[in-house]
Amino acid sequence: MVDREIILTPEGFQRLKEEVEYLSSVKRDEVAERIRAARDFGDISENSEYDDAKNEQAMLEARIYSLEERLRGAIVIDSDSISTEVVGVGTKVTLQDMQRGDVVQYAIVGSAEADPGAHKLSNESPVGRAILGHKPGDKVTVAVPQGSKKFKVLDIEKA
Repeated sequence: MVDREIILTPEGFQRLKEEVEYLSSVKRDEVAERIRAARDFGDISENSEYDDAKNEQAMLEARIYSLEERLRGAIVIDSDSISTEVVGVGTKVTLQDMQRGDVVQYAIVGSAEADPGAHKLSNESPVGRAILGHKPGDKVTVAVPQGSKKFKVLDIEKA
């Protein structure tokens, strides 16, 4: 059961679908083959290869189930309905760090797609949550572990 809303972009939804398809076909077949090969070693009660393969199978099935649950409960953002008036999920926002002067650009995505290294911020992250609903020109203070950071929203566009 999904405990909270899963917001996905169409691209994120497609990536999850592709991962489920891969895990359900290719990876499942690989694990099943490992189990068959391990059984051929003889007594499975003392067979570490068999135990490893069964553990991998259990983790694989749990991952597939988890992804399928995410997909079932996902809210896919319609790119036509994304407004560039304010920061929201599906927008790309350009921010200026008011203390350092640095300019950064982030795509705002749901938590399932967040990847700060790729400049994809979750709408639930401290910065993402703080800038939601703001317009170009707005100054936003964000509480971070080191204290607070001040940003100015420079531009908003569709991600």
